[in-house]
Amino acid sequence: MRKSAQAVAAVAILISLSACATAPAPVFWEGFRDHPHGYLTKGDAPDASAFLPPPPEAGSLRQQADVETYRTTRALEGSDRWRQAASDNEIETPSAPRVFDEALGVAFDPARMPTLTLLLGKMLGDLETIQTPAKQGYFRPRPFVAEPAATCFPPEPWLGRSGSYPSGHAAMGWAWALILSELAPDRADAILARGLAYGESRIICGVHYASDVEAGRLVGAAMVARLKADPTFQRDFIEARKELASARAGD
Repeated sequence: MRKSAQAVAAVAILISLSACATAPAPVFWEGFRDHPHGYLTKGDAPDASAFLPPPPEAGSLRQQADVETYRTTRALEGSDRWRQAASDNEIETPSAPRVFDEALGVAFDPARMPTLTLLLGKMLGDLETIQTPAKQGYFRPRPFVAEPAATCFPPEPWLGRSGSYPSGHAAMGWAWALILSELAPDRADAILARGLAYGESRIICGVHYASDVEAGRLVGAAMVARLKADPTFQRDFIEARKELASARAGD
């Protein structure tokens, strides 16, 4: 009887190992067209136009400061920070959170962290739901449209036709930083600093004003607060924590 039980157990282990070996790799989206939807419905999501203050008025001191910052940061063209800002433009693919590699102390690998990858990706879908009413309602012209000058990447036509306020990249970078700093609290300082720099890259690139970026961070924080109350997000967050911990442990 004992030998029979041992044989059954051995077979079960072999089957389990075989299943792991043949498990298909996660299938991810490629970009904007097949990007996953968010966790929240339009009715459940915060409305940025309802809680954000309006952008600075034309001629106001804040608007003048925004323009001056835009002009002075053009001097960074060709610098390392300029090149980093250009790299930070990528936001839609599964590997976009790789910008946090150094801060996390581990390479962001979607294949090893499928739940975390999907969680961070779906947040972009939620961001679109939350920020769109404000972007369309305020429709602030972008800096390079109002005053053409060098940008750190060639802006596509649709970018010039979209509103500058608030900054979606700044919102996303800050939201990702808040989530990742909770998943890896021992790396929180570096993660949060990188999240701030990700938003500042939009100023350096010349595609957003400083006040757009500040407003974006408010949107990102509001999004995270709402997502933390969503049961599906909570479930994925728990699994994502395990995946990141395993990657950081080198498993």
